[in-house]
Amino acid sequence: QVQLVESGGGLIQPGGSLRLSCTVSGFTLDNHAVGWFRQAPGKEREFVAGQRWIGSNVYSTDYADSVKGRFTVSRSIADSTLYLEMNSLKPEDTAIYYCAADERRRPQVSTLSSDYTYWGQGTQVTVSA
Repeated sequence: QVQLVESGGGLIQPGGSLRLSCTVSGFTLDNHAVGWFRQAPGKEREFVAGQRWIGSNVYSTDYADSVKGRFTVSRSIADSTLYLEMNSLKPEDTAIYYCAADERRRPQVSTLSSDYTYWGQGTQVTVSA
């Protein structure tokens, strides 16, 4: 059974940092692209970042323009966990953050939420003074 479990969310002041974790089970992390999405109140779910394994410890990572230079994706294969390191957080980063796994092998990381089959329950990130 495929499962993704996010953790690490919380309340943080603007300019602060948080690290989200997405621990997966039921599949091998390197066999699927995994994406981070977020959904703010009253808004559609949007792509934040995603990573897929190319081979030989090489990964391709894509970021939304709104988080480039501030957010970083990394992974621990031993722990079956994908991380989202978020720095210089802004109030507009406030949202529920989800990780998701794509069943299909694609030439690049998909930014469409509809392409992802498995989803975690989400973790709330609130950036506020």
